[in-house]
Amino acid sequence: MAEEEITKSKICCSDNGCSETKEVTIPLTLENPKKDSCYKDGSCEINGTTSAEKEEVVQSSCCKDDQCPNNEKGPDIQEYEVMKTSTCCSDKECYSTEENPQPSTTAKSLEKLEYQVKGMDCPSCAVTIEKSLSKIEGIENVKVNYSAGKMQVETSLPSLGDKIEKQVEKLGFQTEINQRKNNNVQIFKVEGMDCGACAATIEKHLRKNPAVKEVSVNFSTGKMQIIHESNNNEIIKEVERAGFKASPTLKNNSTEKESNKGAPLTTISGLLLAFGFFGSYADVSPMLITLLYAATIVIGGYKPARSAFYAIKSLSLDMNVLMSVAAIGAALIGEWFEGATVVWLFALGNTLQNKSIERTRESIRSLMDLAPSEALMKLGDQLIRKPVEEISVDDIIIVKPGEKIPLDGDIIAGVSSVNQAPITGESIPVDKEVGDSVFAGTVNESGSLEVKVTKLVEDTAIAKIIHLVEEAQEKKAPTQAFVDRFASVYTPIVFALALLIMIVPPLLGFGTWAEWAYKGLALLVVACPCALVISTPVAIVSAIGNAAKNGVLIKGGTFLEKAGAINAIAFDKTGTLTEGKPRVSQIIPLKGSENELLAIARTIEEHSNHPIAKAITAYADEKDIQVMKGDSFRAIVGKGAQATINGTEYFAGNPKLYYDFNLSLTGIEEEIKRLQQEGNTLVLVGTRSEVLGVIAVSDAIRNITVKAIEKLKQVGVKEMVMLTGDNEGTAKKIASQTGVDRYFAELLPEDKVTAVQKLQQEGKRVAMVGDGINDAPALATADLGIAMGGAGTDTAMETADIVLMADNLEKLPHTIRLSRKALTIIKQNVWFSLLTKFIALLLIFPGYLTLWMAVLSDTGAALIVILNSMRLLRQK
Repeated sequence: MAEEEITKSKICCSDNGCSETKEVTIPLTLENPKKDSCYKDGSCEINGTTSAEKEEVVQSSCCKDDQCPNNEKGPDIQEYEVMKTSTCCSDKECYSTEENPQPSTTAKSLEKLEYQVKGMDCPSCAVTIEKSLSKIEGIENVKVNYSAGKMQVETSLPSLGDKIEKQVEKLGFQTEINQRKNNNVQIFKVEGMDCGACAATIEKHLRKNPAVKEVSVNFSTGKMQIIHESNNNEIIKEVERAGFKASPTLKNNSTEKESNKGAPLTTISGLLLAFGFFGSYADVSPMLITLLYAATIVIGGYKPARSAFYAIKSLSLDMNVLMSVAAIGAALIGEWFEGATVVWLFALGNTLQNKSIERTRESIRSLMDLAPSEALMKLGDQLIRKPVEEISVDDIIIVKPGEKIPLDGDIIAGVSSVNQAPITGESIPVDKEVGDSVFAGTVNESGSLEVKVTKLVEDTAIAKIIHLVEEAQEKKAPTQAFVDRFASVYTPIVFALALLIMIVPPLLGFGTWAEWAYKGLALLVVACPCALVISTPVAIVSAIGNAAKNGVLIKGGTFLEKAGAINAIAFDKTGTLTEGKPRVSQIIPLKGSENELLAIARTIEEHSNHPIAKAITAYADEKDIQVMKGDSFRAIVGKGAQATINGTEYFAGNPKLYYDFNLSLTGIEEEIKRLQQEGNTLVLVGTRSEVLGVIAVSDAIRNITVKAIEKLKQVGVKEMVMLTGDNEGTAKKIASQTGVDRYFAELLPEDKVTAVQKLQQEGKRVAMVGDGINDAPALATADLGIAMGGAGTDTAMETADIVLMADNLEKLPHTIRLSRKALTIIKQNVWFSLLTKFIALLLIFPGYLTLWMAVLSDTGAALIVILNSMRLLRQK
């Protein structure tokens, strides 16, 4: 990067000419990094639409015969500190930053399967399932998400569905599956999972079934997605063999809470334990007391023992294995009370954990409840209430005042106010009229609406939000991945150490076998990493659920963590800081009338979708200016557009375009400078030899922008940067009005990538905020890509890491604050879990730690971690 200080003048050159500005400035000249670029005689062949402004993305190709020179330097871009002025021109008309890797022709073809699993008690259950299913021939990859209760399988062989499901059932877990259109995916509700390890056990079990193609168990939602070639009864039986219960569910009937059938058994075992304990202080037969303790172990420990059996078959050391071994070992050495206490505390802890995790699942379940399951469909003169699954695109539905809108669509009759808070998080109702779009799950507050359906039930905005949120819960954050790796090493080491403690000291004559066996069993209980493994995923699920309810879609724990570390945010100007709806503010004809100038400009811009072009055509419509007969429409990237009208070649573009023609603008330079300093974007209309007039277009700043930027600074974001293709005068004006610290002006679309890289090279962790369409390359380059207006565009949901469903920045400070709170809670959980384990280990060898205390330290720590994570659900 080259930095250059200029104290007297700045000369900016284009291909065909140079201009000199007299303003004093200290810009930083930033060269684009080397990239593949295509040039031909300094110009490009353009395949696109006309444009009057540089920010439009135009499809172009500069290559001939697939031969492109590499490592060409792109144009310089200009960075400005606020209140400084400068102009600079690009010396190339276009270049490409896209990379098009050739698809691999040798990659193995894999089928992806998704399941949802219930019955997992902790993340070690997920590991059990993964290990078990990974041994099945044909399964290439297995991922089980304990927090989401979901399992994903990649297989190179067909017909593994039944085998996978049977294997998961053998491991003691349950699955639920639902038939989806076009992809044969079924959803099962799974009951009995206590933690993520249970989900892993079910996945691992089912993946061994050849009839199961894909399976994914989501502990957080208590569901299993599966693609299989068997029948539902077989799937249910396989899940039962793994120790869990599965039942099919409908797409729109997925809001049932998991029944806690283990609670009665926990209560009974607790009563038996109490009878035995108090009986030991009364005149009760020791044999009867032992029988009471034994009954406590059998009743309370049946489910963990069954899950432990399948986990051992899968060579997994999960919490069920450790607790079962500890309870049985205590009974064998005559410590019946200790063994019964271990079982009951373990069962009680799982019951309380399940009740707590159920609340985190409510964050997603509440989204599923938003859209009604039926709609009032109009057929001729009749109104028929039908399930939303039976309604097709272009059908007409009626939405009465106070009702929820069942499907996405466009209003064809009626006027109303619609509360879009369920989708966008905006509390103020939005006025809707004919032609406006409405979304499923939003509330029609006043006035009857006639809506033409535009999307099927599975394609609505709320359906995509739910799908993406559930996917986000499956993606492990870096912290979670580290904890999982640590736990995978920690548990076997401590297990082996426990065996050594039971055997080596008594062999060497240090104490009795019973004494060291007891210490070894206590160490086995301490070896369970449940609290540690659950410390991250529950926090992430809670934070993602909170964000979704507030109109923010965070697409994974990785992005949640990144948001908390961001210290610089780059904003695209148009449509992000401003309304994105520019209007013509002034027309200055230099030759001919205003209407004649507007007619030429409208003709050139008629075919463009760029906001500036739309502003000109809209203004021409208001003035009833008709389109002239034109042809040879051509977009000039970063400068404007041209068309041939009545045999004359006309241009509409920025001043840089006319400098390329070596056309002097001396007579209007002062006027241009004045208009730009007022914050206008200028479109000069003329030919190669003269300028016919100037059209000034301005874009209003969003009402929420200044407040949002102030709040971002309050939450600790150190630098706000504006990226724009506008002239320096307009950029300076907008920057001063919005409160950004810095701006880059006169950027081509590709230059925004370079500007983001410049910020990263300064050591900043950069978030890029844009619309997710024209800004896609910059969003991908930034450490975190944030798109606005996701409710209205599918592209925004797909391209960004975080999506603000509303079309403004109102929720961005909340997102940053939420992510930072999540990072804090995750750290608290991890350190608390490790500290608890460390203290327990220290207390074992002096003999201070009893078995029941060891269990309490584990289950108690897990419960505290869950409750601490749930604070994120209430974060404002």
